[in-house]
Amino acid sequence: MQLALSTWQEVEEYLRRSDGIVVPIGSVEQHGPNGLIGTDHLCAEVVARGLGDAVGCAVAPTLAYGMSQHHLGFAGSVTLRPATLMLVVRDVVQSLALHGFRRFFFINGHGGNIATVTAAFDEIFAAASLGQGPSVRCRMVFWSGPRCKAISDELYPGVEGRHATASEVSLAQHYQPGHIKHAQMSPKVAANAPHFFDAADYRQRYPDGRIGSDPSLSSPEHGKRLYEAAVLDMTDAYRAFMEY
Repeated sequence: MQLALSTWQEVEEYLRRSDGIVVPIGSVEQHGPNGLIGTDHLCAEVVARGLGDAVGCAVAPTLAYGMSQHHLGFAGSVTLRPATLMLVVRDVVQSLALHGFRRFFFINGHGGNIATVTAAFDEIFAAASLGQGPSVRCRMVFWSGPRCKAISDELYPGVEGRHATASEVSLAQHYQPGHIKHAQMSPKVAANAPHFFDAADYRQRYPDGRIGSDPSLSSPEHGKRLYEAAVLDMTDAYRAFMEY
């Protein structure tokens, strides 16, 4: 059940049988020569909607913007400051908790969100412990699980990399087949330095935006396989979270 496509009466009826909701979260940032700027939030969104269809759970509108300061050297990238993202997550959770939601399952598409969103959860838990808010449970997982990892290892052995990966580009191509991009990439597999800092440092180390990846291998057919595996992975993870 997509929250954005439901009426308030339908949400009230849903809350009579479940207090769980899925929140897709991603980013707006460059994804190399052939990756869409919306890749991270598109991947989280399509998998979250698939999970919603599979188990009948509520799915909130996607939190598209994330903590992406290191990508600002590339045109079109947008970031929230960590403090801003923490407040956005807090306000979304507390607003929905007011109506009776208690279990918040975030499906994430961007590694740069992890530290900030985890800190936001800790702030929410601290408020509850101090008697300043309802007791809720929040968990965030990446959209790909063990089934996806196995497919990625099969399709892109040793060249999946860490950013602008073939798997995420493939999934976005499956979700948005009308917006598939093609580009020449040199070198074929991007550099994979261990660390980066601000946006200028990132752009110097990774001139075309990729980290250790070869997204020229991506395809919508691969994306379909990854999508189906991801929905199964998230179904297992969501059910375990709701039972914990």
